[in-house]
Amino acid sequence: MKIAFHGAARTVTGSKHLIHLKNGKKLLLDCGMFQGLGRDTDVLNREWGFNPPEVDYLVLSHAHIDHSGLIPKLVKDGFRGKIFCTPATRELTAVLLEDSAQIQEDEVKYTNRNRATSGKPYLEALYTTEDAKKASGYFYVVDYGNWFTIDDGVQLLYTDAGHIIGSAAVNLKITENGKTTAITFSGDVGRYRDIILRSPQNYPQADYIILESTYGNSLHDQHATTPDLILQWVVKACLQKKGKLVLPSFSVGRTQEILFALNQLELENRLPPLDYFVDSPLSVEATDIIKRYPQYFNNTIQKILKTDKDPFGFKGLKFIRTVQESKLLNYRNEPCVIISASGMAEGGRVKHHISNTIENSRNTIVFTGYCEPSTLGGRLIAGAKEVTIFGIEHQVNAEIGSIRSMSAHGDYEDLSQFLACQDPRQVKTLFLVHGEYDVQQDFRNRLLKKGFTDVQIPQRHAEFGLG
Repeated sequence: MKIAFHGAARTVTGSKHLIHLKNGKKLLLDCGMFQGLGRDTDVLNREWGFNPPEVDYLVLSHAHIDHSGLIPKLVKDGFRGKIFCTPATRELTAVLLEDSAQIQEDEVKYTNRNRATSGKPYLEALYTTEDAKKASGYFYVVDYGNWFTIDDGVQLLYTDAGHIIGSAAVNLKITENGKTTAITFSGDVGRYRDIILRSPQNYPQADYIILESTYGNSLHDQHATTPDLILQWVVKACLQKKGKLVLPSFSVGRTQEILFALNQLELENRLPPLDYFVDSPLSVEATDIIKRYPQYFNNTIQKILKTDKDPFGFKGLKFIRTVQESKLLNYRNEPCVIISASGMAEGGRVKHHISNTIENSRNTIVFTGYCEPSTLGGRLIAGAKEVTIFGIEHQVNAEIGSIRSMSAHGDYEDLSQFLACQDPRQVKTLFLVHGEYDVQQDFRNRLLKKGFTDVQIPQRHAEFGLG
C-alpha cells in the first residue's frame, strides 16, 4: 500500500491524497480545487497526477471548495465510484459546487470575449452547472461515530473535526494480507474553543496520520472575544469614520460566525443601530442549511437556542439576493456593514464592493480569515498601496485590517490537542499537508520534540509506502 499527495502539498489549497491498495483499488481523500495561486491556478486544476477512471472511491472530509471543488471535474473525467461524506457535507457541497460551476462558466465567458478580440482560441470551463448536478448523484452519506465498510478490507469512521458543519476527520482501517493498518486524515482541524461548533473529537490510534498545518507555528489571539473584535471595527469604521465596513467572508462557516457574534452583541445591547448586509446568495443558502443541524452546535449554542430561536439573526440584518440589490449598495453614502464572499476576495460580489470602496479613506476593509499571499486579500493584508481589480488599478486609501483569531483552522495548540489522543511512539509516519512550507518546517520540529519519530512534508505528487 502507498499514498500519493496530489494537492495541498506545501501549500494550503487543492487537497487530494490518493491511497493505492495492493489489490489495485484506489481511494482518494478529498478532491479539492487549487485557489489563489495566480497564473498557475488553472494549470494546476487541469492536471490530476492520476487517472480519474481508475479511482474506486472518494472519501470527502468537508465541503469547502479547496477540499471538494474538483469533484465535478473528477466525474466529468471518468470517475464512477461512490463519494462518501457526512449528511451536512452532502447538502453544503451540493450548493457550493453549483456556485463554483457558475463562477467557472462566468469567468470563461469573460475571458473568451477578450481572447476573441485578439484571435486566441476559446477556453473551456473546468466544469459546468450540469457537471456539478451530475456529480451530486455519486454521493453516499455516512454519519459520525460508526465504522462503515467501504470495500472488502476497508472500513471508514468519521469523527467530528469541528471545522465547519459536517466536517470530519477520516479514519480508515485497511486490511491487506491479514495485516490491518490504521490511517487518519485530519481534513481541516477546527478550534477547541469555537464559538459555535463542537470541539474536534478523539479518534482511534493510528499508524499513519495526514495532518493539516495551516497555523502550525502560530497562536490565535485569545485576549479578545470575536464579538468584541468585530465591535471594535464596527465602531471605528462606521461610527467614528462614518464609512462602510466591508467584511470579506467565506460563505460556509465564517459568515455564520460573524452573524452569531453580531447577534450576541444585540443580546448584550451593544450592537450599533446600523444596516448589516449579507451580500452573497450562497451565504444565505448555507446559513439556512447550517440551521438544520443544531445537533452539531456546542453546549453554549444549545443553551442560547432555548431562548433565541435564530442565533444568526438580529435587528438591522438584511440578506441581499439579486444583482440589482447588490449594485444599489454602491450608491449608499451612510455607514453600513457589508458581509460578502469570497473570503480571500478572489471572486464573488465582495470583489465589486472592494473595488467600489477601496479608494475612499472613510471606508474600511477587514479580512476575517486566512488569505493566500498571492490573492487580492493577501496582497492587501501585506500592505499593497495599489491593486488591480477587474483590470482597473486602484489606490488603496481605505483602511485595511484583519481578525486572525477568527480562523476556523486550529492554531498550534489546537493541532497539538488534536494529536493528544495518540501515542506518538505508535505513529510510524506523520505527514504534514495543507500548509505553507516554512510553517510546516517549524511545526515539524515541534512535533519531533513531542515524540513523533518520522514527520514528512510531501511535495506535490510524492509517493510514500505505508506498511
